[in-house]
Amino acid sequence: MAKSKQKQKQKQKAKPTEGKKVLIVDDHPVVRRGLSDLIDGEPGLEVCGQVSGPGGALKAMAEHLPDVAVVDISLGDASGLELIKQLKAQDPKLRVLVVSMHDEDLYAERALRAGAHGYIMKSEPPESILQALRCVADGKPYVSEAMSSRLIAQLAGVEKTEDTSPASVLSDRELEVFELLGRGLATAQIADALSLSVKTVQTHRENLKRKLGVHNSTELIQQAVLWWQEQAGAH
Repeated sequence: MAKSKQKQKQKQKAKPTEGKKVLIVDDHPVVRRGLSDLIDGEPGLEVCGQVSGPGGALKAMAEHLPDVAVVDISLGDASGLELIKQLKAQDPKLRVLVVSMHDEDLYAERALRAGAHGYIMKSEPPESILQALRCVADGKPYVSEAMSSRLIAQLAGVEKTEDTSPASVLSDRELEVFELLGRGLATAQIADALSLSVKTVQTHRENLKRKLGVHNSTELIQQAVLWWQEQAGAH
């Protein structure tokens, strides 16, 4: 009888954790704590790690084997879009939900192309963020109704409303460089943050000037700063 009880206890200890393991990647400690408290209070969801940037995220992936990653687009001087690609390369089965302050009109489609399965803005109510997380964890995509309509219209060949944002004409990498310029980083700092050569960043800067119709580096930086201030001020 004693042996039988001991075997039962061993089986209970060996029982795998139920639900989905969630990794949170955000450079703001308060946001990480808030998301963790929100998620851990839900049945079937368990936070297995909280990290601030790409290095910690890739290490936590190997250590905790999460089912879902909640990722921000801006991670200090690092790129959330690039991290999504790296996470998916490390584990193609990983589900990724982007929770960001950045406007979905500019970033949602880019995030989905990078490998994310859902996008929701931080300004949404907590219950909406949980709904998005559950949706992505269950293997379904998630975007807002407005973004869904926009994507469907694009697929159907319906002419989309012209996007007046200067960043709408940029590639993902150009947008990353443009954002870091707006946040005050110099060329060498951007190269270090994005793991690029200084020469490559300089090439991106020339492409930015051409695409945005500015004549020199001063005008480019002014436009980048104004754009970043608008992004930060809107949220």
